[in-house]
Amino acid sequence: MDMIELVAEKRTETGKKNTLLRAAGKVPAVVYGNGVASESLVLDGKTIEKIYRTAGGNKIVALKVGEGKARNVLIHDVQHSSARGEITHVDFYIVRMDEVLKAEVPIHYIGESNAVFQDEGMLMKGFEMIEVECLPGDLPQAIEVDIAILDDFEKVITLADLKLPKGVKFVEEDLTVLVAKVDPPRSDAEMAELDEAVEGGVPESAMEEDPIVVSEENEGDKDRREKK
Repeated sequence: MDMIELVAEKRTETGKKNTLLRAAGKVPAVVYGNGVASESLVLDGKTIEKIYRTAGGNKIVALKVGEGKARNVLIHDVQHSSARGEITHVDFYIVRMDEVLKAEVPIHYIGESNAVFQDEGMLMKGFEMIEVECLPGDLPQAIEVDIAILDDFEKVITLADLKLPKGVKFVEEDLTVLVAKVDPPRSDAEMAELDEAVEGGVPESAMEEDPIVVSEENEGDKDRREKK
């Protein structure tokens, strides 16, 4: 198994000082898990951006802190800047390679469905991510769903139809859960009904009363209104 390596340094700055770290191109982080005390870290911003694009949240990373021994971790949580989208904080979770874990992996829909491209149906996806259970070394980067078998509106794909790598199983026990299907296009009558609903707008009765804004100051007023 190819291992991604990442070097971090111990972090002593906390709170508002993290803003200075980010301004210097660094990213604060924390590592924890498996009974190990949490440790504050600092990462190079460009390096973690690149690694996260490759590893996501389901590929083992060999995290080395300073001159210490590398530990196997998963990127457990990532926070992004709302302004520019860059990573602002990372949580790493320490894993044991001999201990089964649960993790979410992405679903990749591949192939072409004749029911979509020829019959103008709409592909309905049941999942974008799915939780699996396995040893860390068996954790798949993604699960592929070939929608080519959906060549009419009657066929469906369920969890039972998906092929998982050896040693991997779904956390969801009901394998009849829908993964993908194709709905037929709406009829002219259905489209007309939708147009009428949109043109009708919001009923006047729904606009007669002003909305009640609840706060600590007026919470009592809200209760009194509800009793009337």
